[in-house]
Amino acid sequence: MIPDVMQAVEISTHGGPEVLKPVHRPVPVAGHGQILIRIAWAGVNRPDLLQRAGSYAPPPGASDLPGLECSGVVAAIGPGVTRWKVGARVCALLPGGGYAEYATCAADHALPVPCGLDLRAAAALPETAFTVWSNVVMRGHLRAGERFLIHGGSSGIGTMAIQVARALGATVWATAGSDDKCAACADLGAHPINYRNEDFVTILRKAGGADLILDMVGGDYIARNLKSLADDGRLVMIAFLAGPKAEINFAQIMARRLTVTGSTLRPQSDLAKARIARILRDRLWPLIEAGAVRPLIDSTNRLQDAVDAHRHMESSSHVGKILLLVSGET
Repeated sequence: MIPDVMQAVEISTHGGPEVLKPVHRPVPVAGHGQILIRIAWAGVNRPDLLQRAGSYAPPPGASDLPGLECSGVVAAIGPGVTRWKVGARVCALLPGGGYAEYATCAADHALPVPCGLDLRAAAALPETAFTVWSNVVMRGHLRAGERFLIHGGSSGIGTMAIQVARALGATVWATAGSDDKCAACADLGAHPINYRNEDFVTILRKAGGADLILDMVGGDYIARNLKSLADDGRLVMIAFLAGPKAEINFAQIMARRLTVTGSTLRPQSDLAKARIARILRDRLWPLIEAGAVRPLIDSTNRLQDAVDAHRHMESSSHVGKILLLVSGET
């Protein structure tokens, strides 16, 4: 039976991790085309930190609670939903609301838990899978035999991107900021680059240039990325940890036929996300079920200890995904 009230963690005001506060909220109701999920595990992502700081507002109609992905069990089905049954084990991309015992999402944004994975591992998939596949494969058009560079290779996005690129037959380089993180990237099949004492531009140019770069750093990396690309190379931006502004020479973009593009996931339409979900089910889920791609989990915290999870992410000491234990179902 679904309760009327649930435990959740809200952003009490904009600021540091300490503004995350445990609260009780009414359990949301699944609307038309939606499902209600009883959450087992929730993922922690950089956009959660940005929302907490006041620089990444939820889209209209979304929950004000942080949390963009979860795993759990379908607890209720809204009008118009035919593809899910109550009790189904799912992982889902959320517009918000994941830091809670229950959340609603569009039925087409949920995916079945891949065979061989439990709910804990599945919670680490949605945000990284949607982001990586849509930007590396759909937008970046990565192909077998190409050279691929991912910045932040030890992050949740990075560890997924390395594995996807390797599974597609690309040669992968990954930047990271410590020997341990570089070792983690190497274990996944990438050539690691310690950005603290190595220059990725020099390394990639010696290798012939990157055909595709996925960057979440921005700032002065933008111009350096362009120098690292091979002719006809593509740069895909997905975040700006070092800032969104840079001075670049467009003459080299024209002369070398470079492509610069990018995207953010949360503001995209429900239809766009549903399309990505269908492609993931058809193309990425078989790779996961075959063991070619696996979620890498750094650590877990209880829901009520979300403050500690945010502090850990802000320290940038993690390798892989940080999760919140909600019900802990498997």
